[in-house]
Amino acid sequence: MRNYLLALALSAAVAAQPSGPANTPFEGHPALQLANGKLELTILLQGSTFANLVLSGDPSRLSPLWDPIRMTRELGQDAKFTSGLGHFVCVDGFGPVSAEENAAGLPGHGEAHLQMFTVKSFENDGKTQTLSLAATLPITQERLIRTVRMVQGENVVYVNSRLESLLGFDRPVEWAEHATIGSPFLEPGVTVVDMSARRAQTRPYEPNEPGLPHRLPSGKDFSWPNAPTLSGKSVDLRAAPVETNSVDHTACLMDTARPFAFVTALNPQKHLLLGYVFRPSEYPWEQNWEYYPPTGKLARGLEFSSQPYDVPRREVVTAGSMFGAPLYRWLPAKSSIETSFLFFYTQVPDGFTRVDDVTFEDGSLVVVDRQAGKKIRLKASLPLGSAAQ
Repeated sequence: MRNYLLALALSAAVAAQPSGPANTPFEGHPALQLANGKLELTILLQGSTFANLVLSGDPSRLSPLWDPIRMTRELGQDAKFTSGLGHFVCVDGFGPVSAEENAAGLPGHGEAHLQMFTVKSFENDGKTQTLSLAATLPITQERLIRTVRMVQGENVVYVNSRLESLLGFDRPVEWAEHATIGSPFLEPGVTVVDMSARRAQTRPYEPNEPGLPHRLPSGKDFSWPNAPTLSGKSVDLRAAPVETNSVDHTACLMDTARPFAFVTALNPQKHLLLGYVFRPSEYPWEQNWEYYPPTGKLARGLEFSSQPYDVPRREVVTAGSMFGAPLYRWLPAKSSIETSFLFFYTQVPDGFTRVDDVTFEDGSLVVVDRQAGKKIRLKASLPLGSAAQ
């Protein structure tokens, strides 16, 4: 409660500044909003979560990000918030914890998504807004600083994170950016996901496990996006099935020969595109989580991470690698490591149906649909990896 009140007080103080971010609660929880004439981004103080993203001037105010609170409300059910909206960070930890960690109070998906972040600094030079949020993770004894930058007139958000160790020994860390899209941006048979993936695998699971049925078999290797099905056929995983009643999870290894990897989600009917760009050296894996209940309230993870599946730390360290790629990062004693990525949200022209590549070129992001012979350019004036403050 003390951290919650402190976060409220600090956010109010920052919002009170003439050039400060707007103090805009989201789903009843404290949040700040950044806007640059192209995008409006809502950031929850809990977890520094990217909860809502809309195009400025869009009358529909359609965000591509998953909002399970709204979806639950639309189903006429009570919505209780713990975490998990939109794009949240899983550090240090991704997935369930061991019995001993659970007894010690360590939550699943790490501590960061549950912590109330405080505003470390905010700057606005008239062109670039820079918001830095920080939180201490009491059980793992780490400090996470998230710095978000938005440049006036760009469809791009730049994010840099620094994880600091407060302890005097090296340790392996798990880190995932749990980016998730949801309905109505995510439409069955319409919205497609593309990525710079190489090898892939369906998640191993136990037969007859509870929950929604699977479309895909357990623990089978394949080449993205064509995965084997339980019926022995092949399915293109880019789009959700028209008939929804399944849950599946696939691990996709990014092309490490590229300096930058990408994952995108495109709704060609709404002419809207969300994309992420990151270094495969920092996030070698993309976890494709597909949650397609018959209610039509769909969710799909675009989770770029240090590991292929959300599993306990001990299991990750024991496995060590998969497809020759590492499954965790080292955080040295009394030191820090950083990650950086950007995401963009934009309209696309008629006929734009897929993303074959995303590259940097002369201060712009170039997004290409080779099949349609189309490309879009988005101004991206900042380098990827501006240090966290």
